[in-house]
Amino acid sequence: MKETRIDVTKQSAEELALANEQAQLIFKFNHTMPDTPEYDGLMHKIFPAMGEGSRVSTPLTAIRPHCVEIGKNVVIMPGCLMMAAGGIKICDGALIAANVQLISNNHDLYERQVITCRPVYIGKNAWIGAGATILPGVTIGDNAVVGAASVVTKDVAPDTIVAGNPAKFIRRIQPQAECAVINEADEMIQLGLDSCGD
Repeated sequence: MKETRIDVTKQSAEELALANEQAQLIFKFNHTMPDTPEYDGLMHKIFPAMGEGSRVSTPLTAIRPHCVEIGKNVVIMPGCLMMAAGGIKICDGALIAANVQLISNNHDLYERQVITCRPVYIGKNAWIGAGATILPGVTIGDNAVVGAASVVTKDVAPDTIVAGNPAKFIRRIQPQAECAVINEADEMIQLGLDSCGD
């Protein structure tokens, strides 16, 4: 995964103006009544690449939110931090719990004014637990689960659970059992069992 470098002391007037505009939009978003047309309008202005049915809760902290792509039916809970200079992609159906940090950039060890950037990718239906941190260049596979307060430094395979600091493999997520479809026209009595017999 290729790394890009940005010297923050050499940003153009246009880049600085965009950063200022985005900071003001986020401030306004964080102080707007939820579930109002104004709230929804600000949310989509901050994240122009946001799919249908997705929701971002406040408070939100985001740097370069124009570098964030959000799929359909994504839920982002309060307290999310997005450092997005390297790009952040959150795919359809992902769940981002409270106080998650998605960090796609870091500082060069010797030239601290230079940020080094690698994208963060959150796969379809992935679940990032509360307080977890996803570091630059990390891919979270489809349907994976990251445990609360974990620090993820390496890619996470699809259909797996990781947890800890640094996050480590816990176990695979077994495929969900195919259950019989219940025809509502049949007046079937379940006797407390669901269609899988649990």
